[in-house]
Amino acid sequence: MKIAEIIAKQLGLREKQVEATINLLTSGAIIPFISRYRKEATGGLNEVQVAQVKEQNDKLEELVHRRDYIITTIEEQGKLTDELKKRIETCWDATLLEDMYLPFKPKRKTRAEVARKKGLEPLADMLMLQPFKQPETAAKAFVKGEVANTDEALQGARDIIAERVNENERSRQTVRRSFECTGMIRSKVVKGKEAEAGKFRDYFDWSEPLKRCTSHRLLAMRRGEAEGYLRVSISPSDDDDCISRVERGYVKAGTPAAAQVEMAIADAYKRLLKPSIETEFAGASKGKADEEAIHVFANNLKQLLLAAPLGQKRIMGIDPGFRTGCKVVCLDAQGNLLHNETIFPHQPQNQYARAGFKLHSLVEQYHIEAIAIGNGTAGRETEELVKSLHLKGVEVFLVSEDGASVYSASKLAREEFPDHDVTVRGAVSIGRRLADPLAELVKIDPKAIGVGQYQHDVDQTELKKSLDLTVESCVNTVGVNLNTASKHLLTYVSGLGPALAQNIVDYRTANGAFASRRALLKVPRLGAKAYEQCAGFLRIPGAENPLDNTAVHPERYALVEQMAKDAGCDVPTLIASAEARAKVDLKHYCTNEVGLPTLTDIMNELAKPGRDPRGTAKVFSFADNLHSLDDLREGMEVPGVVTNITKFGCFVDMGIKVKGLVHISHMADHYVKDPAEVVHIQQQVMVRVLDIDEERGRVALQLIKG
Repeated sequence: MKIAEIIAKQLGLREKQVEATINLLTSGAIIPFISRYRKEATGGLNEVQVAQVKEQNDKLEELVHRRDYIITTIEEQGKLTDELKKRIETCWDATLLEDMYLPFKPKRKTRAEVARKKGLEPLADMLMLQPFKQPETAAKAFVKGEVANTDEALQGARDIIAERVNENERSRQTVRRSFECTGMIRSKVVKGKEAEAGKFRDYFDWSEPLKRCTSHRLLAMRRGEAEGYLRVSISPSDDDDCISRVERGYVKAGTPAAAQVEMAIADAYKRLLKPSIETEFAGASKGKADEEAIHVFANNLKQLLLAAPLGQKRIMGIDPGFRTGCKVVCLDAQGNLLHNETIFPHQPQNQYARAGFKLHSLVEQYHIEAIAIGNGTAGRETEELVKSLHLKGVEVFLVSEDGASVYSASKLAREEFPDHDVTVRGAVSIGRRLADPLAELVKIDPKAIGVGQYQHDVDQTELKKSLDLTVESCVNTVGVNLNTASKHLLTYVSGLGPALAQNIVDYRTANGAFASRRALLKVPRLGAKAYEQCAGFLRIPGAENPLDNTAVHPERYALVEQMAKDAGCDVPTLIASAEARAKVDLKHYCTNEVGLPTLTDIMNELAKPGRDPRGTAKVFSFADNLHSLDDLREGMEVPGVVTNITKFGCFVDMGIKVKGLVHISHMADHYVKDPAEVVHIQQQVMVRVLDIDEERGRVALQLIKG
């Protein structure tokens, strides 16, 4: 069976689609490019499907390498039979492959190996193959050399049998089935740590079927275990029943040797099989929980990165604070820093009037069109101050400052603002986030943005891979202004990367703005392949060729020019006139290489050239009478903003330090399978307060209106 055939069955796709996608990936094509510009080849696979094909192909290629290694290892031992080789070469199940390899796997010194060196393997064979012989009588013949007595001989024989049972594929599958069908996960608090482990109180004495354990509960238990507060185990609900099932393949009931074999199997189960399969299931369940948590994190991150920007406006950014004051920066429409200073409107200085006067004068001096205020400490108080000034024509926004401190202390921020401290950089980041969340947030490690859960507990390699793909997807979905984008933003453009992104910035600095996409080919080390991958995602507003500011790929410019000619106009007119576009019969332009999917994309793009798909940011206001947990009352209905989505609900910012939880059961008047189907990140909602737990700092909410 071919890899493409296996993937097609796994994902419910046609084999030709998978083969074409793998060929494109192998040739160096990037996922956004394939899904956007190679629809005819892949049969219209979207970005998610292309990524799935890549992931499965990588896993299967790795499995092929593992098979080759196993065959070579067994062959070097002189134990590779034609039948075994064929089984290994046709195996596509990683677990079964490892079961086949287990008997040949190099081991550390085992009890069975010690027994073999004492010459006890024939006794083990006798107990298994000649069950009617008396074990004690048979064992006497082996009492010699290092074997002191019959008990020691029988013990050694049982050790050998135990290892055989453990390494037998059927035995392992039998135990696996018990884990699959009846496996229970249990957690208990470590004795003496009850007081320290308060945050894991729910799991002090917890058990449930493993297959029903949600990802967030499993990750919570594993975190408690990692921190030394909980002991977590997985086992079948009935160990004796599991042992009995294994015994059926080995024990001849009523024979003299039966008791010895039963003892060996019980030992194999307790000492070898159960720990091994438990580790397997612990890894698999953790992997599944990681996958779910990473998926939720990636979806949240995507929504946050694609949040509506305010656009190119002159913005004042304020990083609020009490004792240290509020750092104020003024930015031009391109996000460049024009001015910075600190005001002290709050306690202990209480320079309220002076701070208000200063803000008013800065707004006038720098023609500020919007104000972005960090939503952390003193955020609401600073918002009240700004709103009390009644600044005409100036919109006021509270902006999430999650990760701003990470950016402000980063190498990137130091390079950009070498003469300013972290407080200035943080305020700049807050202001820029309002103008363009995507362009600013790509500079920050996604784990610091605050839209994930258990992000430090999941597989970090898989998390980084998923989040990098998410950022790449968002950047390429929106498109990037070639003449204003930072090096960091350019890094995520399809086909580029850090080195080429830096080369583009250096070339732009030395030669001025790019006049056309074609000019990219003058950038050092940016060859034809990289150009093919990146060009369609880069925009040049005001370019001589208007197609350079669209998602139409340069390889299709000639096609668009032909369309315009056939419609009796030029390209600018074709873009500007819906009437001219209506004259274009797409079927007339279909070829083996270009089909209706691509032609439809082109026409859609001509209808909205350069338009940002994210919309525009909207002002939101929290309840004026709500500033702290003490102001909340059960039954209150208050406005809020969704800040995080999990599998069990969503967290809502109500303008106080504590974020409330809307449990999945309180999101609608019908069953909700996935909270992401009901709400999205930064959605403005109305919620009702159901319960306030002041001791644990928790608030339970009900979603009233999204």
